[in-house]
Amino acid sequence: MAGRPARRSQGAAAGPPADTRTLPARLFAILDAFTRPAPAVSLTLTAISERSGIPLSTTHRLVAEWVIWGGLTRQPDGRYTLGLHLWELGMQTPTARTLRTIALPYLEDLYEATREHVHLAILDGHDALYLEKLSGHRPVHVISRVGGRLPLHSTGVGLVLLAYASHDVIDEYLSQALQRFLPGTITAPEELRRRLATIRMLGLAVMTEEMTAGSSSLAAPIRDRTGQVVAAVSVVTRTTVGTEHEQQHAVQAAAQGISRALGYRRAAPLSGSAVALS
Repeated sequence: MAGRPARRSQGAAAGPPADTRTLPARLFAILDAFTRPAPAVSLTLTAISERSGIPLSTTHRLVAEWVIWGGLTRQPDGRYTLGLHLWELGMQTPTARTLRTIALPYLEDLYEATREHVHLAILDGHDALYLEKLSGHRPVHVISRVGGRLPLHSTGVGLVLLAYASHDVIDEYLSQALQRFLPGTITAPEELRRRLATIRMLGLAVMTEEMTAGSSSLAAPIRDRTGQVVAAVSVVTRTTVGTEHEQQHAVQAAAQGISRALGYRRAAPLSGSAVALS
């Protein structure tokens, strides 16, 4: 009948559910798109929309706001990367700023002694969060980066941080399915528990070709004035270097130096848990 609105068929497909997230939640989802489901250095606008679950038109508007603020940067090819303003803010957090500032001279000494990759990392959730990385002109290839995250079970610093974490953190981490990056990556929970016990006994993590082919890592714990493990330092070398003893001494000396600078004295009561960022 003319003039009457057409009735919607009962079988008509409903549209996508409305996004009930608040504006701040959607803004943060834009940033999370660069880390989930996998880290990405740069993304197209469409990829950001798909990863964040935000419609393309809304993504375009929110990304523009991030670019104006400095949280995102638009590259000449049209792709987007995280902006320097985020890094500037991140480096103002007390844990990152203080630890990195105190540790840097010792990291530089470790680099001069080894001329290999040197890492400083802390525990953040179930990841090793990298605060600093020093590299030479021709180091072995690694995928670590400052501000980046890598799994605990497949990195030297990660194993140290996990070894000194609380029992609850260890149990929770080992209860999940762990990714095997290379044939040598240890993922069996009981085998990892034995490995963590060895690290606590030796004060050193040793791993070979478990995250990146051709690379080996030595890592040691850093303690604060209470004896609590708050970070880890490592050196990553080519597997064929053959100077493990010298590298081990250098890494442990760097960790001890940073610990002393943080106020740790060997006579202080030890605590077995690593600090996670809140």
